[in-house]
Formats: sequence, structure tokens, C-alpha cells
Amino acid sequence: MCGAIAIFPESLRAALPFPTGRSLVLLDEHDQWDDKATPNKLVSLSIWHSESMNYEAILVVSFGGPESRDDVIPFLENVLRGKNVPRERLLAVAEHYYHFDGKSPINQQTRELIAALKAELAEHGPNLPVYWGNRNWHPMLADTLREMKNRGVRRALAFVTSAYSSYSGCRQYREDIARAQAEVGAGAPEIDKIRAFFNHPGFIEATEDRLRDALAQLSPDARGNVQVVYTAHSIPMSMANTSDYVRQLEEVKRLVSERVGIGNDVLVYQSRSGAPGQPWLEPDVLDHLRQVKERNLASGVVVAPISFISDHMEVLYDLDIEARQLCESLGLPMARAKTVGIHPRFIATIRELILERTEPGTERRALGALGPRQDVCAENCCPAPQRPGKPMGERPSLSPS
Repeated sequence: MCGAIAIFPESLRAALPFPTGRSLVLLDEHDQWDDKATPNKLVSLSIWHSESMNYEAILVVSFGGPESRDDVIPFLENVLRGKNVPRERLLAVAEHYYHFDGKSPINQQTRELIAALKAELAEHGPNLPVYWGNRNWHPMLADTLREMKNRGVRRALAFVTSAYSSYSGCRQYREDIARAQAEVGAGAPEIDKIRAFFNHPGFIEATEDRLRDALAQLSPDARGNVQVVYTAHSIPMSMANTSDYVRQLEEVKRLVSERVGIGNDVLVYQSRSGAPGQPWLEPDVLDHLRQVKERNLASGVVVAPISFISDHMEVLYDLDIEARQLCESLGLPMARAKTVGIHPRFIATIRELILERTEPGTERRALGALGPRQDVCAENCCPAPQRPGKPMGERPSLSPS
């Protein structure tokens, strides 16, 4: 497919799953205009449009988290708004935050990521201001979009702190951006989201480095038959079955293990929430660690949280406290790999993803068999899971993914 500019028929443009009024190209494999184009066919292709280099800012969108004990309950009420979660469950989750004096590390980690990204853009370009808005805590998305509007920003490119495709990892962020735009009203900046980047070489390389560092923490005896336990945030099966989340995770596991030379590895899940009868992705990391010991599957484990990009509350509580305490009780040596965080290769990756949209013709790099994810999602991509009507019996998900 070539990169010439063409104008879509009005009938097709109205059906596109993104704002209208853009000049777009859709040519077939022989560089001929495809007059039978459909939105579903369109979004499966790599699309460039005439305004692709006219972004005026970068918007970093994150989950957000409390920064004091007084913030915890209001933050959790934001996360759980509209969900049928008993009050006692909210209070139980609050105790996880109180364990760290009410402060989640995620906001500070986002500040560090933004500082590193600003330095990367200042040195290598493009020279764009970077804004920050959260889904669930200050700075809130609507407040940030209002600030951008007041500063004359008309169009921005959003980097969301999630590498994978799923409702909570992609579509929900887009819904929150749209909700914030509606709250700001006329003149709110147009926002385009950067593609999922789970298999970008820079993300894989940074993940590999973090895993190698963790392997080095184990004693030589424990490394003799080590198992790498890759963890990801569990999601409902109804969500997993309508997205490529598991397929993408399995691909990252394969790519990283091959690079490190690991043959004993497994993908498990953590931070499950939802009603006990509602099926979620399994096995749970704690259940798996018990099996490692009972079945003598390894002499030690490295737990690598590959579905997260920062060491936020669920990584610290679920792995550094719960999983580590379990491994200590089992006599199972454990090390935990850091997330990519502000690894230089990851920060460079964010810049490359920005260039894909600001400089047409930039190579869309990806490793493995799945290829680069499309820029524009189909209208029915990653739908919200069907929620049971009865109250949720376990802790709610606070995942930034």
C-alpha cells in the first residue's frame, strides 16, 4: 500500500471509527483506489492522513493513584464508580494502600517517565510539549484537556501506560479520553492514541534487561534450574475472549525467553478481582508458586510482571509482599524483575512510536509473528466485559493496565 492522499466518499467517512473531516488514503495492493472499502477493512491497514504531522503536543495518560492517606478513599471511589462493589471490599483494598502510608508509587513513576521522555524529545525531537492526565486521580484527564485547550492545543497524540490490547488496557482509555473531551466541550483537543507496543523491539529489549538483572540476584544453586514466572494482570474471560491480550502476552513471553535462553518458563496471572463465580484468566501466581514447590518444578523462580510498565501498587503488594512471603514460607528462592519503567530503551521506544505518527514513512518496528498493531482500532474492538448482576465478592481491580 502506498502513501498517496485520497478523499473518502462521504458515505464511508461517516462510518469511520474516528473523527471525520480528514483526507485519507485507501489503495489496494496494486495502488488502485479501492471503491469497495469498508471501515473494517480500513482499520486493518496502516493508515496515514494529511494531518498526520500536525500534532501540537503529547498527552501521557495513566491510571493515577493516591498520594496520601486522605486520598485513598476518594481515589477508590473514582475507580469503582458505577461498579457494584460492596463498601467493605473498598475498605479492604484501602488497607493495601495504607500499608504504604496511603501513597501509591504510580504518580511519581509517571512523573519520572515524563521527565525522561521530555529529555529524549529535547535531544532527538520532535519538539513537542508533554502533558499528563490520569483516569482516576489528579491530574485528571478533563482538567488536563481543559488546560491544553486554554493553551491553544488543538490536536495531540496520546501515549497510554499500557502495552497490550484489551478493554481495560486500550478501549477504556479511549473511552475516558472521549468522556473528558465531552466534559471540556467545544474546542477540546482532538486526541489520537499511539498503538499497542507489546512487541516493539525496544519494549522487548528493556524487558529482557530487567529479567537478566533479576536472574543475577539468585544464587548459583537457585539459577541451576530456575523458572521464569511471567505475570500479567488477570482479566475476565469475557474480556480475554474478545481481545488479543493472551496471545500478545504469550508472544512477549516467547520473545524474551528466547533472547535470554530460558527454557523453563510459564505465564500466570495476578490481581484477580470480580465475583467468585465469574471466570477470570488463570492460573493465579500464588497457586502456581505452590505448585512449583510441591512438584519440584524449579530450584528458584524469577517473577517478571510483563503486563505492567511501572512498579505500581499491584506489583509491590501482590508480588513483593504476598508472593515473596509465600516463597519464603515455602523455602523457594525468588527474585522479582523490575518493570521497564524508565529504561533508556523504553523511553526511546516511546519516541519511535511518536515518530510513526508525526513523520509518515517511519518504520513501524515489531518483533515476532504478530506484526505492528494498527493505529486505528475497529469500532467493535475489545468490547467491555459483561458484568454479573450480583455484587462482586473479591477485591476490585485497580490495574493501570
